[in-house]
Amino acid sequence: MRSVTILGATGSIGTSTLDLIERAPDRFRVEALTAHSDVAGLAAAARRTGARIAVIGDAARLPALREALAGSDTEAAGGAEAIVEAAARGADWTMAAIVGLAGLRPVMAALAAGATVALANKEALVSAGEIMIAAARDAGARLLPVDSEHNAVFQCYEPDPARIARIILTASGGPFRRASLEEMRGVTPAQAVKHPNWSMGAKISVDSATMMNKGLELIEAFHLFPVGADRLDVLVHPQSVVHSMVEYVDGSTLAQLGTPDMRTPIAHTLAWPQRMETPSARLDLAAIGRLEFEAADEVRFPALRLARAALRAGGARPAVLNAANESAVAAFLAGRIGFLDIAAIVEEVLAHYEPDAPTCLADVLAIDAEARLHAERRMERVTA
Repeated sequence: MRSVTILGATGSIGTSTLDLIERAPDRFRVEALTAHSDVAGLAAAARRTGARIAVIGDAARLPALREALAGSDTEAAGGAEAIVEAAARGADWTMAAIVGLAGLRPVMAALAAGATVALANKEALVSAGEIMIAAARDAGARLLPVDSEHNAVFQCYEPDPARIARIILTASGGPFRRASLEEMRGVTPAQAVKHPNWSMGAKISVDSATMMNKGLELIEAFHLFPVGADRLDVLVHPQSVVHSMVEYVDGSTLAQLGTPDMRTPIAHTLAWPQRMETPSARLDLAAIGRLEFEAADEVRFPALRLARAALRAGGARPAVLNAANESAVAAFLAGRIGFLDIAAIVEEVLAHYEPDAPTCLADVLAIDAEARLHAERRMERVTA
């Protein structure tokens, strides 16, 4: 049996992973499950799977978790350090699905344990790409991409960059693909989190609406697939059937297609190098009838332009971009700033905060903290 740890077990990716594992109980043994604050969801998942340990990030909720697990064989723990310790327990396969840079230290701990890490936390790789890739290499760990776009590339990718002309990440365009800037000015959080194709958490849904998500994915792809920034491209594909493509120098283009269900890429990493059956709906191209593609509009969606610039600049720029965006998205969801303010605040922070390139995990965390302070100061001006 393969031992499994799920970091972020009660979120969208975590629950999809649990669904697959619980369908194949003879193949997987759950080592650890973590969640930020959902005690009931975490305890229920731990009881169903017989997890050895369950960790709640909010330490104040540890007594409630212990009570919810009373009578079971699952150990309970709480706090950020306990999550890092859970990640370091050495499971054969770890799902890294904690949203935001909060997932960076647990991911690094899982990589240091030297096993397979299925990465659904793009913010960690965006902010600490070179450091993470080096940590995986030094520990002999395997990093497998879970994001549907990067997993699609992984399935089509021949590991010889000289053969590859382009990697093309597809984007749905989000809920405001056809909206004008004036229309987007009045967008509410409730409207922004209604993705047309995918069921996702609030933060990633807003990132998809601004297209920052695709910008972050460009940076992520840069670290996962060493073809260089100039051979990474984005194509809007509103049906979300073609998840990404790899174009080769001979003119061939390979694409991975499927219905928009995250259980497909999760299962690919969970069973890799084999494959496993999933309950995902099968693709019916005749019923779909047509597939549409269009260029991304970086005027109406400046977040994509900002991410491209951060990727080309390198150094600390991606970490600053990510931190400012996380802060701005949180403020938007809280009703403090408008939808168009998100990219504007990120651009201002990038213009005024230029730290040296990080060389270690501590540097990344320090840059992140300082960039959030810069973002907060600019948001105070917006709301003044």
